[in-house]
Amino acid sequence: IMEDADRDFFKRISVDMGDVEASLAIHNLAKYLSRYYNKKVIILLDEYDTPMQEAYVDGFWEELVAFTRSLFNSTFKTNPWLERAIMTGITRVSKESIFSDLNNLEVVTTTSDKYATSFGFTETEVFAAMDEYGYEEKKEVKRWYDGFVFGTYRDIYNPWSILNYLSKRQFRTYWANTSSNGLVGKLIREGSPEVKEIMEDLLQGKVLRTQIDEQIVFSQLGQKRGAIWSLLLASGYLKVEKYELDPHKGRPEYELALTNKEVRLMFEDMIGDWFAGDDVPYNEFIKALLLGDVKAMNAYMNRVALNTFSFFDTGKKPSEADPERFYHGFVLGLLVDLRERYTVTSNRESGFGRYDVLLE
Repeated sequence: IMEDADRDFFKRISVDMGDVEASLAIHNLAKYLSRYYNKKVIILLDEYDTPMQEAYVDGFWEELVAFTRSLFNSTFKTNPWLERAIMTGITRVSKESIFSDLNNLEVVTTTSDKYATSFGFTETEVFAAMDEYGYEEKKEVKRWYDGFVFGTYRDIYNPWSILNYLSKRQFRTYWANTSSNGLVGKLIREGSPEVKEIMEDLLQGKVLRTQIDEQIVFSQLGQKRGAIWSLLLASGYLKVEKYELDPHKGRPEYELALTNKEVRLMFEDMIGDWFAGDDVPYNEFIKALLLGDVKAMNAYMNRVALNTFSFFDTGKKPSEADPERFYHGFVLGLLVDLRERYTVTSNRESGFGRYDVLLE
């Protein structure tokens, strides 16, 4: 039997309710279910960090952190009707203190062996499914969709991509529209010249040697060295080729590479979109470049820069004051557009100095 206070709360549930009532909604739902079925409930919270990524990108981070902390406290800590809970997400944001009031947490990350073969399809499972469908393109499927690594388990395949491939038998970037793309795109686009140089190397099949931090601190993503690569690893965009313990620092150092062809094409499409606006004469610049028309190149470059400088702004160090952010993003665009005809590199040592862009 629902009490009057519970009935009143239930009727107030809507998209327009306040933060206090919203933070209590799951807590009270657990109470109703437990009372009706006479047993404690299990709560499954999938992709808990997706709203946090959107908040970081769109500028309401502090408000969402405060709400999430209150929601977690009422849902998981002060909830006598809870048996246990499972939360899934690509980022562990404990240092932001949204978990500070919780205890008895067991954290499973991409470097853990626990449940490693449950996060995707193993190669044995994928090839068995292909045999059942009569598909023979195993090498190509491996090149497109293999590469995920969990703990010591390798050759884990993206299940969403495999299911779509089995259904359509077409090689496409089925995983391109995931929740973390907006955040990743923002961090690379607004990142330092060093970030864009590393992306150049990764897109050309090279590896990045770095340390990682599995506790992502959103407020440090734009400043802390290496934070973006930790995020890309947790998101599945990078894979661990190998790692070893640094004897001097006592910390593991990882060699990271793009996960597979699907991920590389996703990044290429993302970079291409940076210069895809109708008011950005990017293609005209490319044509002038290939024709060797320096005067036209100069004119088009000025127009491209004027129309896209703000797009590469961090809000703290605008591109006009730090133009290297724009120019290295431009080089990434060249790399994507001209990769079939040229090897493109930037800001490397040569002779007595460093060149800006080299096309071979």
